[in-house]
Amino acid sequence: MKIAIVTGANRGIGFELTRQLLDSGYAVHATYRSNMGGLKGVQHAHLTTHRVDVRSDEDVAALMVSVGERVDLLVNNAGVPDGRWSSIAEIDLQETAEVFEVNAFSPVRVTQHALPLLANSQGGVVAMMSSLMASIDDCKSGRSYAYRASKTALNMFAISMKNELEALGASLIILHPGWVETDMGGPHAPLTPQESVKGIVARLNEQNGELSGRFVQYDGIELPW
Repeated sequence: MKIAIVTGANRGIGFELTRQLLDSGYAVHATYRSNMGGLKGVQHAHLTTHRVDVRSDEDVAALMVSVGERVDLLVNNAGVPDGRWSSIAEIDLQETAEVFEVNAFSPVRVTQHALPLLANSQGGVVAMMSSLMASIDDCKSGRSYAYRASKTALNMFAISMKNELEALGASLIILHPGWVETDMGGPHAPLTPQESVKGIVARLNEQNGELSGRFVQYDGIELPW
């Protein structure tokens, strides 16, 4: 049985991804920061929940000890929005730093701690949940300063670690889930979590070493950097 870790799994895309991975035969270690959310209602023999603040080395290290010796799929999904500031003058740099800590630095932290477990997998996959808003080429409207910049930083961290992951036998995928009807995406988003995650799972299932390093939408469309 394949083993997956999904961070930020208590709601939205992370919760639906946990559900669909369980349905497809994974044993899933699902993390939440403080509120279990939808995980509280899931009764499954192969689901293990963990209270983890991805900003904490101590929490993340304890998670890996609980998981054991191997992980086949690591999904760095935990993320936060920014202040939706409407002008340069309104940018709060302290809040920006906090957004970077969760969206850009914490996926690196989790991946660092997971390296020994990924090395014990046969063809492990590291998935970074990014966004089309990370694309410099696509940034026509601007704004969403901290969120955009944090996800762009995540993309660079990810692509920079591609070769090292490949040396461990693991591949890397950077995902845009689409505009999804979640707390972050809002009620007017055109995609349901179920539709988005169905595509994400398909991308994860097709992932291999030759595809390592791609920046791709849930439906398979490759995205500009």
